[in-house]
Amino acid sequence: MAAVDDLTRAPASPGRVRLLIVDDDPLVRSGLALILGGGASLEVVAQAANGREGLDAVAAHRPDVVLMDIRMPVMDGIEATAALAAKPDPPKVIVLTTFDADDYVLRALAAGASGFLLKDTAPEDIVAAVHKVADGEPMLSPSVTTTLIQQVTAQRSPGRSQVAIKRIGRLTERERDVALAVGRGLSNAEIAQELYLSVPTVKAHVGRLFAKLEVDNRVQIALCVHDAGLG
Repeated sequence: MAAVDDLTRAPASPGRVRLLIVDDDPLVRSGLALILGGGASLEVVAQAANGREGLDAVAAHRPDVVLMDIRMPVMDGIEATAALAAKPDPPKVIVLTTFDADDYVLRALAAGASGFLLKDTAPEDIVAAVHKVADGEPMLSPSVTTTLIQQVTAQRSPGRSQVAIKRIGRLTERERDVALAVGRGLSNAEIAQELYLSVPTVKAHVGRLFAKLEVDNRVQIALCVHDAGLG
């Protein structure tokens, strides 16, 4: 029997972020749903016990953000995140972990996740993180981005470097400036201040970077910048 828990059949209220929780521990799922579902700004639309059920729940409920555990049976969070990233208009994914330097987390971020949270994160910080990711903001500190790049590109191939250089070459000068700033782990607000742009203008540039660099999230922008020898 499927373990997907249908928590709502009605559309989310306007302005609320639709959230899916994917974790194989029912206590974790229930606890997160209880903590996050009681506020006015988030709506927990479903829960799932593994990555496969998570994919089914995304198709059924169209959440804005998925809180995704890493180690799960049937399909783990890395495989599920990669499968979601390959779909058109996927939800944002925040991976859940108990270790901030976990290699699984870094692999999930490279697969397309938008950030990560430790499972002992304070409830108000989880809510803030969900809204931040839903708005397209990064969920990684510069130190985490650096660690990710070091691990993923430890054996960087010449072919990857050439692809990255070609993609970076498609950018305008301003888009290149924004890409370099994203590669340093800056938020949209920080980039706007540094480059004397408005935040909406920065968001528009980042959106174009996704298309021109053929990436799904800001971490992959940073990886492309590094592969091109610019970071």
